[in-house]
Parts: sequence; structure tokens; C-alpha cells
Amino acid sequence: MKIHEYQAKGLLAQSGIPIPRGRAARSPQEAREIARELGTKVVLMAQVHAGGWGMGGGIRPAATPQEAEAIARAFLGKRLVTLQTGPGGLPVSRVLVEEAAEIRRELYLGIALDRKAGLPVVLASPSGGMDIEEVARDTPERVFRAGIAPPLSARPSAGRKLAVALGLEPGLLGPFSDIVCRLFKLYWEKDCSLAEINPLALTAGGKLLALDAKLIFDDNALFRHPELQQLRDPEQEDPREFQALSLGQRNYIKLDGNIGCVVNGAGLAMAVMDLITLAGGRPANFLDIGTLNTPERVVNAFKVLVADPDVKAVLVNIFGGMARVDVIARGMVEAFKSLDIRFPVVVRLAGTNAEEGQRLLVESRLPLIFARDMADAARKAVEAAR
Repeated sequence: MKIHEYQAKGLLAQSGIPIPRGRAARSPQEAREIARELGTKVVLMAQVHAGGWGMGGGIRPAATPQEAEAIARAFLGKRLVTLQTGPGGLPVSRVLVEEAAEIRRELYLGIALDRKAGLPVVLASPSGGMDIEEVARDTPERVFRAGIAPPLSARPSAGRKLAVALGLEPGLLGPFSDIVCRLFKLYWEKDCSLAEINPLALTAGGKLLALDAKLIFDDNALFRHPELQQLRDPEQEDPREFQALSLGQRNYIKLDGNIGCVVNGAGLAMAVMDLITLAGGRPANFLDIGTLNTPERVVNAFKVLVADPDVKAVLVNIFGGMARVDVIARGMVEAFKSLDIRFPVVVRLAGTNAEEGQRLLVESRLPLIFARDMADAARKAVEAAR
């Protein structure tokens, strides 16, 4: 789950990490009032769940409260297009108004999971304000790393070593190390998949300041954090993905094809998508309904697909291990009873109680297309979509 920059900065501030003064505005008048209260030159940042909004024109300075109001009016209610939003852009309903900082240096600081090592890693670079992936690809020597080993707490010494590698002066070793430790504590306690400050600015006054912040949370851990769930902004998410999430389908991703997929198991879902592509089609979604299923979960999966106008056919591929095929078959019967399903549905069933599931579907007399195996199912789904 992503959140807005102003929300991420609020969590940083709660963790004791220094951020600029300011707050988010929902109207041009509120932006003018915030700028007046700050009493300095300000910077306005359109709030969307995508990076690159600086290059997309989403950051503008203002010298007066009246100018801040005019900029906010130009942002609010519009859609911001960046390299990460796609051509349709994302809606801007809030603008962050902050005091402008005199910047001497821009650094990068981030914490992510090193999947090879199975441990969190702190990343730091003197090339702040840039795309860290490009820096790592083009100048890997400018990205410094510090792994966090059990008992999973960032040691001050690790932060000091990174500060030295970045070329910070001795008086900043302690403050930088403190920010590293506080950011890691936030990353770990809030179940983040990414915690990033870019840039972490060294101001003309010699202070470190988080000028931008990005926090991404592990969806599978949100049940532990009801306070974070309240920060979700549905306007910034694909409406079908949000609908799927509200229906309990946490493993749904909208794609650009026209063949809907209902599969149990992430690896099997990936294989089905590959076979559809190999057969000359394009999947409309990734959807893993999981192994511990109920008929209601299957019905909810079809609700998502019915609401997607791109779907021209559906492939249901179930391999019952822990999942019972007959339970999923009952869900399909319920889906056809309760929903207006107008697209062809290709079905391949195997595994636990597959014969009973097949019997239920045959006796239901639903207009289904049965397949022998995965490859046969993919070919039939592509033909049906055409």
C-alpha cells in the first residue's frame, strides 16, 4: 500500500526525523493560509501516488501567499501526468505546502529488503534527488549498502560508516546515524517494504532535512496496522484493484489484455498467464484466489471480472491441493446465478475432489467450455476471446 508524501512525512516526524514546516491543503484558499502562516517562500507539491512528479511539473515555488494560492488552483482538481502514472495521469486532490529550504547537498537514503540475503538493507548515495535505480545501474560505486542482521535493529555504527562513505563532515556523523536508526525503526515496526528519503538535504545552515519521503507498506501485514489502513487513498488506485481488495481479493492486479484469469496459487497464475501469451492472447489480470477458498470468494472474483469491460473471456484454472475443487465449482454456480456473466468461461479442474467439481458443473448446465489441461485451456480461452 502506498501513501502520499505528506502522510509519509507525518510518520517521519512522529519518528523524530526532521522535516520542513508545512502541511497539505485541499483548496487554494487553504494553501494561501498555510503560506501566510509559514511566513517564508514556500514550495507546493502536487500529491499523487507516483514518482517523477517534479519532472512532470508537480513542484512549483511561490514567493507570496497569493502566488501559492494561484499555483494550488492550477494543481487541484487536475490530473498530473508523470513517467510513472501513464498517459492518463492521477488526480490531484491535495497540495503539500512547505517552507523552501536552502540546499547545499542532496543525499539519498532508503531501506528495502535484500531478497538474496533475506535481510533488510540500508542504501545511501551522494546522488540524491535522482532515480536511485539509474544511479545503481550507471554508477554503482555511488551506492553504499549496510545490511541489518539480527536482532534487527540498525546500529549507530552502521549509520556512521555510511556517513563517512558519503563524505559528510564529522559534525554530521551523529545526526545522519540517528536518522538511519529512526528510519529503520519506522520501516520495521510499520511493516514497510520500502522506506525512502530522497532527497535527504543538507541545508545551508548545516542541518539534515527530509525533503521528500516515500513509504510503501506490506499489504499482508496491514491487519496489524489499522491506523495505516486509514491512510489509503482509493482515488490513487486502479478502481478494479480497489474493488478487488474490498471484496477480499488481495492478489489481484489489473493488466492490459482481454482474458480474465481465476487461478489458485501465485505460481500457477503466472504459468497460466505465460500460456495465454504463448497461445497468442493477453491476460486481463493476475488473480490468485488462494488455497483456503469458499464459494463466496469465487463469486467475488467473478464480480471483479464482470466489472472489467476489457474482459472478453475468462479462464478458470484450478489445481486442488489444499483447495477443494468442488467448493470452487459451487462458487462458479453461485456466480452464474447472481451475476450477469456474458463472456465465455473456459474451465480446467484438477486435484482434490476434481471429479465432484466436474460433476457439479456438468449438472448445472452452465455454458462452460471444458479443457483437458492448461495448454488446452489457454488455447480455448484465446479462441473464445476472439
